[in-house]
Amino acid sequence: MLRTLLLTPGPLTTTDATRAALGHDWGSRDPAFVALTSRLRSRLAAIAHGEDTHDAVLLAGSGTFAVEAAIGTLVPRDGRLLVLANGAYGERMAAIAGQIGRACSVERWAETAPVDPGRVRAILREDASITDVAVVQCETTTGLLNPVEAVAGIVAEAGRRLLVDAMSGFGALPLDLRQIRASAVMASSNKCLEGVPGIGVVVAERSHLAACAGQSHSLSLDLHAQWRGFVANGQWRYTPPVQVAAALEAALDQLDAEGGPQARLARYRNNHAMLTAGMARLGYRTTLPAALQAPIIVTFDEPGAGFDFTRFYDALQAEGIVIYPGKLTQAPSFRIGCIGAIDGHDIARALDCIARITAQQAEPVGTN
Repeated sequence: MLRTLLLTPGPLTTTDATRAALGHDWGSRDPAFVALTSRLRSRLAAIAHGEDTHDAVLLAGSGTFAVEAAIGTLVPRDGRLLVLANGAYGERMAAIAGQIGRACSVERWAETAPVDPGRVRAILREDASITDVAVVQCETTTGLLNPVEAVAGIVAEAGRRLLVDAMSGFGALPLDLRQIRASAVMASSNKCLEGVPGIGVVVAERSHLAACAGQSHSLSLDLHAQWRGFVANGQWRYTPPVQVAAALEAALDQLDAEGGPQARLARYRNNHAMLTAGMARLGYRTTLPAALQAPIIVTFDEPGAGFDFTRFYDALQAEGIVIYPGKLTQAPSFRIGCIGAIDGHDIARALDCIARITAQQAEPVGTN
């Protein structure tokens, strides 16, 4: 049987080696698991080149848990968060801030437009109440890559702190904490790390984290308290997803063997180039111009009359290929991912299926 291809923003296709690591049970307080956790924390901080200034704090849960923990712990209760939003995941950060009682301003751009660093500079000059700024590196509503480095420079120049939602690109897209100042980078055990879902990651600036005792709105999502626990005894405060942690270590071993984030990004870029070229031949148009597109997930405009996304999706799923519906609010679309444990052979397989299904949908009703 052909394996299922999860061409989505996550969960993603995983390797046999990653899934095999799930088969071993660990005692959460055993020295071997404590050592595994320590290795994970060191390796995750190093991926962002933050080992000298930042610590990786791990939480049981999805990436959204990590985002909420970061906002709730690192943004002061009397502070104000500026969210730079051009898609659903920026809007989610604003919703989190509102839900947990943090004052929040939102600056919005169209879903197909990148964040404008110049506008960010002007806002920070005009509003002294803003203490923290949050931006999404790759907004998977469309697959758009935001200019995080430029934003980070402006935020640092203004003396504010930056939170980066790097969920969809961490482990592939460049993000160097030696070059940019960020209070926190939020990620997940799946996505470009190619583990399985279940661990949220916050790579947090050590000096700021140390000053955040008692600041969290939550008992279980208190990054400072979990960080102090890791420093004190290497243990998770609450039941950890032990098998997920083991699978993440196996996935990081494979990331290293591949050649690190730069090599992984090269594979994803090849997937992306094959996908967009093949879809163009079939008449599908990308929503974003190439200059704004990250090789993470691609949004395609629905082609119009005669196209039925539900039939299209179901036909692909019957062939073991899973894609995602669109998340745009302005136009009908669908999304196909380029990440996970897939390569050009898998993209070619997906394109072959899409070609057949597209031809079938184009046939007049009643045609055999």
